[in-house]
Amino acid sequence: MFILLLVCSIFFYVIVYFLYGGFLARVLGLDDTKAVPSQTLADGVDYCAAHPAVLMGHHFSSIAGAGPIVGPIAAALLFGWFPALLWCLLGAAFLGGVHDMAAIVASVRHEGKSIGEVIDRWVGRRGKRLFLCFTWFALILVVAVFLELSAKTFAQEPAVAFSGILYMGLAVIFGLAVYRFKVPLWLSTVVLLPIVLGAVWYGVSAEWVKTWFSWSIDTWRIVLAGYVIVASVLPVWLLLQPRDYLASFVLYFALGISIIGILLGGAHLQSSLPAFKSFHTEQGEQLWPMLFIMVACGAISGFHSLVASGTTAKQIRRESDATLIGYGAMLIEGVLAVVAIITVMIVGSVQGKTPVAIFSSGFGQFAAVLGIRAEVGTALGLLAINTFILTSLDTASRIARYQLQELTNMKLDRYSATLAGVVLALALIYVKTGDVPAHERIWPMFGTSNQLVAALALLGVSLWVIKGLKKPATFLIIPMIFMALTTFAALVFLLQNSLDKGDYVLGVIAAVLLVLAILLYREAWYAFTRGSEAENNRHEPLPQTLQTSEGK
Repeated sequence: MFILLLVCSIFFYVIVYFLYGGFLARVLGLDDTKAVPSQTLADGVDYCAAHPAVLMGHHFSSIAGAGPIVGPIAAALLFGWFPALLWCLLGAAFLGGVHDMAAIVASVRHEGKSIGEVIDRWVGRRGKRLFLCFTWFALILVVAVFLELSAKTFAQEPAVAFSGILYMGLAVIFGLAVYRFKVPLWLSTVVLLPIVLGAVWYGVSAEWVKTWFSWSIDTWRIVLAGYVIVASVLPVWLLLQPRDYLASFVLYFALGISIIGILLGGAHLQSSLPAFKSFHTEQGEQLWPMLFIMVACGAISGFHSLVASGTTAKQIRRESDATLIGYGAMLIEGVLAVVAIITVMIVGSVQGKTPVAIFSSGFGQFAAVLGIRAEVGTALGLLAINTFILTSLDTASRIARYQLQELTNMKLDRYSATLAGVVLALALIYVKTGDVPAHERIWPMFGTSNQLVAALALLGVSLWVIKGLKKPATFLIIPMIFMALTTFAALVFLLQNSLDKGDYVLGVIAAVLLVLAILLYREAWYAFTRGSEAENNRHEPLPQTLQTSEGK
């Protein structure tokens, strides 16, 4: 059964990539003769054209995080593996991939700026401010939580810390080799990649690594905070881009081992998880909307649009690459989500285990099929997950800097904007409400707010396609309406649940998010029926990029 599920899922993703991905490319009018921001605005810091393989590595590593592992596993445990699998297949193909690819193209056509700029142009200045305020605080929460997760993992697993630190040094060497000394990409990859993968393998068993890298969690918090500050302000080609590129091979390696392990050993494994459990849990969580909130990155995630329109659009070297990097990366993430669901199906007893532990244990079983010791395979699975988290951490920090700079109309330099975000993230870690760190108190709201970002990003891009490209946007509007209704329902559910439990902090946040979303949709409706502020103020000249790409 596992082999059939995996093969059919991969076949489905391949088919929709060529058919639906080609359709999206035609509708969005991808044209390699148009100049892109990495060429017209090249500055050697943020705007830097990248080879598709390098950019694919950066984008995939950044959007993945732990989401396509944790979300699908949690959803499968609550509602059964079949609804989680079905949503990962259909969601990635017709919602998430569309969302990611459209966000990249829209950003490329708006000077490589965020979705907030798209909303500013086609909805209005108030809509932009609402969106950027909302997404900036969401990103700070991501930085806080991923910083804490990485610090905990580094403190508990010195091998993970060793490989993570080594990545950073090798990334700088790789960036200098490719961009300064013009070493061919293939040669740099062939030389450095074995060192990266070898270090991961070596760090698991080396005793000196356990001694030298056994630091306290507080020490790792400060070290990682310093790292994300540096990663956010250094030229993207020097650290962020090559680090994510090298890290992506660890992720491909882990995904490859999982797939091979399932294909070779799947016939001998049995499922311990029912296909369907119930439409609601004992805690009162309904399959709709909560399944579609929990799965997140395995099907669609608002964080992806922030990455797509944050770092990715500034590095893409030609428009046609958006299909591979935007749509293709989401489908690969869908494959990862399917693998994660299969791991929870075969692990057996999951009582007391976290989704990360479940995936690591399942990965160990897949690796054992290939002759790798189960304990080594489990450690490698944990290393792969931390690689996802660390790449999302530094990317989120950089995007938060972009968002704050755009929100202040570029009045803040990159150093001040970065420092403001990281300091606030550390405050969420160290400041406690009662006995609970602030970020843990707020985190249950992140899943809903993340999916709300997806709905709002689809809203902004839909208006651009309708009013800017003068084309039908049904392929965007249907996902947007579904995600809007889903997130609104989830916010109402969380608001009621929080008030019933007396958790007024979460209740107030849910109410605020609901009001902000309604206000932004009202602004969008006004723009759609009467024109946006920019359209009504014709005396304000449009940026040259917009004049060229939209024919205005």
